[in-house]
Amino acid sequence: MLLHLLPLSSCLSFPAPPFRSSAGAGAGAGLRLRAGGRARRRALRETDLQPETPPRGRRGREEHAAGSGKDDGALLESVKRLLLADEAEGDAAESEEQGQFPKRWAIVFLCFSAFLLCNMDRVNMSIAILPMSAEFGWNPQTVGLIQSSFFWGYLLTQIAGGIWADTVGGKTVLGFGVIWWSIATALTPVAAKLGLPFLLVVRAFMGIGEGVAMPAMNNILSKWVPVSERSRSLSLVYSGMYLGSVTGLAFSPLLIHKFGWPSVFYSFGSLGVVWFTTWASKAYSSPLEDPGISAAEKELITSQSTAGEPVKTIPWRLILSKPPVWALIVCHFCHNWGTFILLTWMPTYYNQVLKFNLMESGLICVLPWFTMAVSANVGGWIADTLVSRGVSVTTVRKIMQSIGFLGPAFFLTQLSHVNSPAMAVLCMACSQGTDAFSQSGLYSNHQDIGPRYAGVLLGLSNTAGVLAGVFGTAATGYILQHGSWDNVFEVSVVLYLVGTLVWNLFSTGEKILD
Repeated sequence: MLLHLLPLSSCLSFPAPPFRSSAGAGAGAGLRLRAGGRARRRALRETDLQPETPPRGRRGREEHAAGSGKDDGALLESVKRLLLADEAEGDAAESEEQGQFPKRWAIVFLCFSAFLLCNMDRVNMSIAILPMSAEFGWNPQTVGLIQSSFFWGYLLTQIAGGIWADTVGGKTVLGFGVIWWSIATALTPVAAKLGLPFLLVVRAFMGIGEGVAMPAMNNILSKWVPVSERSRSLSLVYSGMYLGSVTGLAFSPLLIHKFGWPSVFYSFGSLGVVWFTTWASKAYSSPLEDPGISAAEKELITSQSTAGEPVKTIPWRLILSKPPVWALIVCHFCHNWGTFILLTWMPTYYNQVLKFNLMESGLICVLPWFTMAVSANVGGWIADTLVSRGVSVTTVRKIMQSIGFLGPAFFLTQLSHVNSPAMAVLCMACSQGTDAFSQSGLYSNHQDIGPRYAGVLLGLSNTAGVLAGVFGTAATGYILQHGSWDNVFEVSVVLYLVGTLVWNLFSTGEKILD
């Protein structure tokens, strides 16, 4: 059907601004262009599409109305939706140009900070365990038990944290988690001196607090971050974990050397209180609850949001009937087996195999985690760029996760063939650097397939990931009693290959849960 779009085209026609060399003229031109953009969007929003003149005569007018009324209404509604979305993006971009920091990225940064503290408090034990073992006379199996006790509590709160976040909101749940694990961190030296059972309980309590963090964060970002920024935001938040490992591994040896091993737990635990004060006053579970967010940014977020209303009941049977959900669960287990072994046992590997001392072990461990922080953000940028250029989300998720599995598998197999500590550290850095591409694959997929249940889905898959941490960390101690580090890495490689196969066969980037 032909439409006369003269009013629309006249709104879009405007002369190019004359070139001026002065800075003031350039700024004025920019302001005029932005003002013109606002005026054009207002005009476009108010413009009606004018249909062609209907044929003369009663019968002709009736036939014309019957054939065109429905199409005109649908077309008009579609164009109006496009114009309103364009206005939201334009106004949000203009407010950012004027110096107003986007609130959604403030929320992302606060989540990044929480995850930085999360891994600082988690990895400090992997350094402190060396002088603690010497003081208390622990053997490798006892060390493995202590390291795995964290995961006892971590396992308990994965699904519960996801349900809690999806029903009451992520702000409350994440705030609770940070305060809880910070207190447990500060109590660790006291528990260790009381005896091994007390230490195991406190480490499990710390796991309870950290267990709710990932489901709560996933819930918050599913409401705050548009789909077009999903990979970048998640990669930035997860890079906080890697930088937390960098910070913890770098500062723990220094604190131990100057003040003794208890100082690590006291100082790191106190930082959670500072974070919570900011979180309680600045954060909200969704943009709809935030009175300080600009109208333009709120419109931008809600126009692209797929999260929907808060969840009242969880359709467990429907969720567990979907093959992509099981792909998430299986692959999270395969991924975390290798990741948690690297997280908890690498200082010991550097100390026993590469013969680095305590200070060198902590500092050398920084390099792989710093590599992960950089790689995660590079991977997020690549993934979002591919999606914006029309590559399907499914294809992007499969590419990124395949790199996240096959890269570590390759570099771990090379460790048994290298003869120098420098090459071993390089292999470890490359292994963990390619592992970080998983943030744009597996870890972004929960929000793809079921945004309303993002917290629950992450709780489900991360429960499997935690089981990998429990069994993998404890099994490593057993393997080292009866075998070698090569055997430890071989198990991880096999699981990486299994994960690659399952992910490429069953995963999807499409929404499968409403």
